[in-house]
Amino acid sequence: MVKSGRAKRMEKHHKRNRGAGALNLVSLMDIFTILVFFLLVNSSDVQSLPNAKELQLPESIAEDKAKETVVIMIGETDLIVQGTPVAKIADILATKGNDIPALREALLSQNDRVLRREAKDDIAGREVTIMGDKDIPYRLLKKVMATCTEADYGQISLAVLQKSSDELDNIQAAR
Repeated sequence: MVKSGRAKRMEKHHKRNRGAGALNLVSLMDIFTILVFFLLVNSSDVQSLPNAKELQLPESIAEDKAKETVVIMIGETDLIVQGTPVAKIADILATKGNDIPALREALLSQNDRVLRREAKDDIAGREVTIMGDKDIPYRLLKKVMATCTEADYGQISLAVLQKSSDELDNIQAAR
């Protein structure tokens, strides 16, 4: 069968445009990269404190979430500020008075690094979180808290594990 000139041109045109249905993967990769960065930036609702396996935090019914603050961890042998040991627990308990000089110096050095700009000038806005085992002596906790106050930290928080609402209901029912 003989094809006309028009039919030959149409066949040639259709052969030329046959492979035009491919996807552009570069733009899809760009979209997914932007999506991943968006999710990473906006997933900061959860505040996580450093995990210390040897610490058993006390339980509480408080519902306020922890904020990004300077963290003091009271371990079995060391007092740790932002992951750096600053003093031995035995030495702290042996000293008289409520001031711990090594802790005060460490807290003052943290003012510039960790605190928000607004909290640097506002003493009442400076926050510190103390993580300690539920069985630490009260006089040790008192010394740490007094030193935090001396280092111009206006808000002191204690890290606790949140009790479930079922436990709260059981406690109220027992009363």
